[in-house]
Amino acid sequence: MNHFNKTPIALAITTLSLVSTATMAEEQTGAEEKEFETILVTGVPRSATQMKSSVSSTVIDLQDVEVATPRTTAEIFKSIPGIRSESTGGEGNANIAVRGLPVAAGGAKFLVLQEDGLPVMQFGDIAFGNSDIFLRADSTVGGIEVVRGGSSSTTVSNSPGGVINFVSKTGEIEGGSVATTFGLDYKNLRTDFEYGGELGKDTYFHIGGFFREGEGARNAGYTGNKGGQIKANFTKEFDNGYVRLYLKHLDDRSIGYLPMPMYSDGSSIAGFDALTDTPHSAYFQQTLRLGSDGQISTGDMQNGMHPTVNSIGFEVSLDLENDWTLLNKFRRSSISGEFISPFPAEVANASTIAESIGGAGAELEYANGPSKGQAFTDATQNGLVMRIHTFDVEMDNFNNYANDLKLSKDFTDVSVTFGMYKASQDIGMSWLWNSYLMEVKGDNAAFLNVVGADGTQYSDNGLYAYGTPAWGNCCQRNYDAKYDITAPYIAIAGETDRFNWDISVRRDMGDASGTYSGPSATSTVDMNRDGVISMPEQAVVSIDLANPSIINYDWAYTSFSAGVNYLLTDDLALFTRLSRGGRANADRLLFGKVNDDGSVAKEDSIDMVDQWELGAKYRGDGYGIFVTGFLAETEEQNYEATSQTFFDRVYEAKGVEIEANYRVGEFDLKAGATWTDAEIVKDQMNPDVVGNTPRRQADFIYQATATYSFEQAKVGLNVLGTTDSYAQDNNDLKFDGYTQFNVFADYLVTDNLTVSLNVNNLTDEVGITEAEEGSIPANNIIRARSINGRTTSMTLRYTF
Repeated sequence: MNHFNKTPIALAITTLSLVSTATMAEEQTGAEEKEFETILVTGVPRSATQMKSSVSSTVIDLQDVEVATPRTTAEIFKSIPGIRSESTGGEGNANIAVRGLPVAAGGAKFLVLQEDGLPVMQFGDIAFGNSDIFLRADSTVGGIEVVRGGSSSTTVSNSPGGVINFVSKTGEIEGGSVATTFGLDYKNLRTDFEYGGELGKDTYFHIGGFFREGEGARNAGYTGNKGGQIKANFTKEFDNGYVRLYLKHLDDRSIGYLPMPMYSDGSSIAGFDALTDTPHSAYFQQTLRLGSDGQISTGDMQNGMHPTVNSIGFEVSLDLENDWTLLNKFRRSSISGEFISPFPAEVANASTIAESIGGAGAELEYANGPSKGQAFTDATQNGLVMRIHTFDVEMDNFNNYANDLKLSKDFTDVSVTFGMYKASQDIGMSWLWNSYLMEVKGDNAAFLNVVGADGTQYSDNGLYAYGTPAWGNCCQRNYDAKYDITAPYIAIAGETDRFNWDISVRRDMGDASGTYSGPSATSTVDMNRDGVISMPEQAVVSIDLANPSIINYDWAYTSFSAGVNYLLTDDLALFTRLSRGGRANADRLLFGKVNDDGSVAKEDSIDMVDQWELGAKYRGDGYGIFVTGFLAETEEQNYEATSQTFFDRVYEAKGVEIEANYRVGEFDLKAGATWTDAEIVKDQMNPDVVGNTPRRQADFIYQATATYSFEQAKVGLNVLGTTDSYAQDNNDLKFDGYTQFNVFADYLVTDNLTVSLNVNNLTDEVGITEAEEGSIPANNIIRARSINGRTTSMTLRYTF
């Protein structure tokens, strides 16, 4: 037996450090345990092993996560079959899709992210408030359970596509760890800690968290990531169950990467590296804006994505008389923060940009930096300029709560579960966007001022507008909305020697209320209080709070799911599932889909997803394979902030998902691949795209993780890849497929001290995940996001 199997399993994930002292089932039953014996509790009507469940599921072994070397939480999802995670936005703001269900406007619309069985946010695609912004993976995580497909339609509200559940350690096995990670070729320092054990008889606890500070994986010019998290839980066991208390505090600033300039083939513009640069700059750290209350304030660009979360929750599980059981989960979260990042609204040569603002003959000059006061022309450097819109959003109130109550009765071969889910989500935010000009340059770009032919100054230190006139001053907004959800459900499940079956129904009902306000007419405001009204100060856009529009509508939809699993032999099973699930639409309906009286058309308020799955599971001596065919039809109403576009569509997707693993001696291989054939079959707004492939949907995505353990060392290789995909729904501009290699090595210095080295994107591959353009523009420059270039880190980890 190799030495690693004798010690607690410890993980270091570069900027993430997950340390497990009892990781999944391997520690419990040994490396020779048969595949698919892990018991699922996430996204299923009744707990059962993977082999006996009629769902497509994955239990992520955190030992494999370390080999994938993720730099953010969302990068972990790339290793899940069927999941397309576009994690190029930084620590949050990822686009996450499952099995061809669309991502038309960002976020994770048809997929819910959970912590300990309850949603992080009730809607996964809140504008500038995606769920992953408020979720951090650290050493308190004991495992990740994933269910893809229809069973989640009736077990979770607003999640017909699937569930990803982060399960916390609870301290049943005493122990802990401290791990510190250093970036070797990028600026990063992170320390994780965790400890758990007994407090007394039948009482135990777990506490842990992290702190980190650094510039980030790209050259921002300042500390872009700073903050941390602390989590704790306390459990008291009784003869007939347990009570558990959860606490969490998250206060973390992380840089948010938005699309940036590059050539249409992904190659870099001179002076701006698509793999390592960003429009963030040491010369752009503050923005002056007019707040939602009409007061002048300053936005700090260093805050990036800045969630502040304080949560308290509890879980009660009791075995009652006559084979009744009760399970109740509750969590209340106080959430606020901000999202602020530069968005290149246009990239063009200097003369074009200058004359679009200052008229014929206008020119540009450096507003700050070492060349301040000097001219910037088409012949300067690359001659390119970015029109920057600051995506400056104040998250005033994202508070939510959720309570999930289940009462179950076991009969001889059948169980019945009655449930009631009650939740509320506040969405209160203000959009305070301004417009600047910057040179196209990595490593601290400078601002540019516009000077008219007659010497008129059209900008102040790079800022040429308080608002976004290039987009019709669309985006000074405020909304204060509240969404209440009530969802009763029932599930019936049965089991015989060979058959497992279940059927479940859920009725989701919701109410939306509140107000929202758009931009007012421009006015003159002395923003910098210098007593002089500059050109930008002559047309300041504010939010029209005096004339708010109301939100006053409700929605309801019924979901169902039915599945059957049949064991042909102890090692071969077939399953099938038919499901219909829904997703209520929230803030993305505002400013276009809400009527004057606050009502919303029924067809706009909810989107339904119909799914059919057929799968097979087979396991042998040290290996297993899970194959699922799927077919889905998806309705979607949505709104995209960057293009100011509404969507009203129907999609169809079919495909095959394969998950396999193989273990022999000290070698372990886990792999997955998904083939998807997706199509837009209806579009009320733009019929020209009917028949096209949805944006960014590749035919084939794949991943594989291989590890080999020696006496005191372990090495691993992780491969992630995708084939070609289209940038937009017009199917004109196509991204090349790419393959990313990540490597990992672990050395056990002593029984408790480990040193790890890992490299993310070993070959410095360019991999574009999204772009604003749908066709190649005349200058061949697009605004896109690529995976980050190669980054290397080292971790020192001590377990006790």
